[in-house]
Amino acid sequence: MAGKPRFFHHVGMHFDEASAGHARCSLAVQDFHINSTGVVHGGVLFTLADTAMGAAVYSSLEDGEICATIEIKIAYFKPVFEGDLVCTAVLVNKGKSIASLEASIHQDGVLVSKASGTFSIFRRKTDGQLAGPPVTG
Repeated sequence: MAGKPRFFHHVGMHFDEASAGHARCSLAVQDFHINSTGVVHGGVLFTLADTAMGAAVYSSLEDGEICATIEIKIAYFKPVFEGDLVCTAVLVNKGKSIASLEASIHQDGVLVSKASGTFSIFRRKTDGQLAGPPVTG
């Protein structure tokens, strides 16, 4: 992922590991991650889970395949105020067009959030495939 800055760079995430069906990323909580109540914004944890699960499924794809999030369910167990977050994701099941994953987010070894997600697996369409039929009038 060299080259252009990506969203995960903007958020401050780092990929620690990505291998077939597994990924781990981390994030050091910064002031801009904190919401108005002094707690890390839930969207930060969601972003960690979504990105780690995407990396886990992406690492299992064949040449030419890409993936996109269909849905994610996340549970927040404990508030996070500061420190380092580590998210691990694992591929639970992969079919031809759908993959199911789970992610766990820990702070200092304590589970603070857990997510499950479904991802679509597909091949990128060319411009010609996106055009559709001509409009007649």
